[in-house]
Amino acid sequence: MDTFIAKLKAIWNTKELRNSILFVLGMLVIFRVAAHVPIPGINIANLRSFFASNQIFGLLNLFSGGTMENFSVVMLGVAPYITASIILQLLTMIIPRMEELSKEGESGQRVINQWTRYLTVPLAFLQAYGTITLLENSSLPIIENTSALRLFIIMLTVTAGTLFLVWIGELISEKKIGNGISLLIFAGIIAGLPGTLRNAFVTFDRSQVINMVLFGVVVLITIIGVVILNEGQRKIPISHARQIGGGRIAGGVQTHLPLRVNMAGVIPIIFAISVILFPPMLAQFFLRAKSQWLVDAAQWVIAVFQDQLVYGVLYFVMVFGFTYFYTNVIFHPDQVAENLQKQGAFIPGIRPGMETARYLGKISARILLFGGLFLAVIAVLPLTLQQVTGSSSLVIGGTSILIVVSVAIETAKQIEAQLTMREYDRL
Repeated sequence: MDTFIAKLKAIWNTKELRNSILFVLGMLVIFRVAAHVPIPGINIANLRSFFASNQIFGLLNLFSGGTMENFSVVMLGVAPYITASIILQLLTMIIPRMEELSKEGESGQRVINQWTRYLTVPLAFLQAYGTITLLENSSLPIIENTSALRLFIIMLTVTAGTLFLVWIGELISEKKIGNGISLLIFAGIIAGLPGTLRNAFVTFDRSQVINMVLFGVVVLITIIGVVILNEGQRKIPISHARQIGGGRIAGGVQTHLPLRVNMAGVIPIIFAISVILFPPMLAQFFLRAKSQWLVDAAQWVIAVFQDQLVYGVLYFVMVFGFTYFYTNVIFHPDQVAENLQKQGAFIPGIRPGMETARYLGKISARILLFGGLFLAVIAVLPLTLQQVTGSSSLVIGGTSILIVVSVAIETAKQIEAQLTMREYDRL
């Protein structure tokens, strides 16, 4: 406890770090204010009833930070940006020119980020149209007076709201104390926690005691599992060659290269749910189609994804696959091997250059196998519990806990790294 208080004092006494944290908190407050600015002409009560009765849209509301159930100006959240990021990263692995661009370092990444922003605009516009169309076709009257002009204005407004959140997320990321997009999702989940707890206590009865105990156990296991996963790392020994010059001997230092078990953080979870929600959401458009075969196909897709066994298997595979995918995007063994060689460093028993790159790739694949499986198991644990208790709220709750814990740990580590760096600068 004393160490924790001392660290808080050190953070507060470091002016630049303190200002960065206050700036991030200020941006999150602006996000939450915008989340409660509704678009006029919406029946909020019917809208919330619709989200409460639909698990798919409940998860969409979760990842928008609760902005959809208010039909706010930022109702889409950062979902279109996440979709654009997935598309661009897949294209990077397919198109040679984009792959070369991704290897150009910071300048290439800036270009890819700019393309991601451009792609976010049409995706947000289409998602806004799709969401409005689905709400219009719901059994409850939600949107009033949907003329063509009003529909266009709403779509333009929520698209601008998404770009506004992307801008806020990038401003947060520039402070280097957390991923801005992840923190926006984190803030949305935390903001909905008081209401969730209130509803749980209001509707509580003795028959739910076992379910609540089981849910508490899963929460505890999830938190412990995520902490272990985020803290776990494989330390690769590194030796620096001794150099003699000017009568001085430099080098000969023994260090290590830490390879984290979960390099991708919470991104695989966000990517997996973004992808897995797309087919049933798309199928909703065809429920009122004129062709009967389209209606039947749409109903079949929705029924398949509402099957918890199918949903759980797909979720498991997606989380595991995206763990490998995103790690391959951010970790390049050949670049690490090249940097080590330039610094006169090497792994004992491994020749510098390509052999070092192959060795790092092999080690990374091994720890990713464990890390990806562990993360996927933790992700589907609430689904398993749902089969026992029959409560669909546990799925959303478990996913929320997974994201909150992962983002909190990652942000705390980045703050600690910033604090350590500034302490070294003072020496």
